[in-house]
Amino acid sequence: MKNVSIIGSTGSIGRQTLDIIRKDKSIKVIGLSGNNNLELLERQVLEFKPKYVWSPKITSSCWNNSYVMPQEAIAALSENNLVIISTVGSAGLLSTINAINAKRTIAIANKEVLVMAGSIIIEAAKKQGTTILPIDSEHNAIWQCLIGDCNMHAGSTYGPLKRIILTASGGAFRDLPIERLASVSVDEALAHPTWVMGKKITIDCATLMNKGFEVIEARWLFGIDFSKISVLLHRESIIHGMVEFYDGSYKALLSYPDMHMPIQHVLSYPKRPCSEWKQLDLVALKTLSFSELDVNRYPCFKLALSAGRIDGSMSVALNASNEAAVGLFLDKKICFGMIPKIIEKELSNHQIEYNKNIPSIIELDNEIKSRIRRDYT
Repeated sequence: MKNVSIIGSTGSIGRQTLDIIRKDKSIKVIGLSGNNNLELLERQVLEFKPKYVWSPKITSSCWNNSYVMPQEAIAALSENNLVIISTVGSAGLLSTINAINAKRTIAIANKEVLVMAGSIIIEAAKKQGTTILPIDSEHNAIWQCLIGDCNMHAGSTYGPLKRIILTASGGAFRDLPIERLASVSVDEALAHPTWVMGKKITIDCATLMNKGFEVIEARWLFGIDFSKISVLLHRESIIHGMVEFYDGSYKALLSYPDMHMPIQHVLSYPKRPCSEWKQLDLVALKTLSFSELDVNRYPCFKLALSAGRIDGSMSVALNASNEAAVGLFLDKKICFGMIPKIIEKELSNHQIEYNKNIPSIIELDNEIKSRIRRDYT
């Protein structure tokens, strides 16, 4: 029996993780945490009967026969064999570091944690001997491509690896004339051409900030320099990641765009069970296309790469300003074209600091988000 806690169980990744657990009787849910969707969390608790639960809306010490404790504490439970970090934004940072320090195996689907504090997270994982397994489809694909050629653990350096290639669908506006981008609606931005995801990450895909975050995440997960990470536009979202070796050979992972696949791989690792999800039909695909990114269409992508190379508190400012700007756009307080402008302004004015710790990162994150929300509401 594998004991699992899910931090962020009411979000897209959390719900899909429970889809898999529902069919796999060898996995027991020990803890669940959610944010504001208390109705869904209650249904999950009644179905999976976790020992521990958390939501900011729960004020009692016991709820539906589950003990209530902070999600950071749930992540560090000794009963856990695996902790799924599936929150959105900065919310997963404390849970991640607590799980690492408790030497729990972590499956991470939260890009922002590694963007904000990649060096701290990886250094702590190495020190504690903690395994970090990637759930994101792109990073999970890279990991699977490396298995058999390189040893996988957080922050490893891969000798025979020439470069990593992440693929991008291009988001909702990949074919829209650039002059129309500034005024697109929230509904238009949420219409992703291939993936069904939460609102925040879908907007990040439309701006391609999501891909910029993934480059930073790959840098930390695989211990590889930015110069060895490439991004290609791949409209079909069938190849999720590729690696090129120095001998000139490539490996790629292919599947239909369905997050159940990488989640099941992590939940079952090192086994690979049969799957009920849609199976790939190579004949029906007919063609797979690749092209260079038009970076002028995606200013957020360029901002992410620039901040990631500088690192330090610049990456914290990147994530915080993006999270605040996307929230304002979703609330219809700003137009789509203002997202990169707000981020660029914050990064231009930011005084870079290095050697920050987790409390100071959280403080800076809150400060930037509060200031941006105040200035634009």
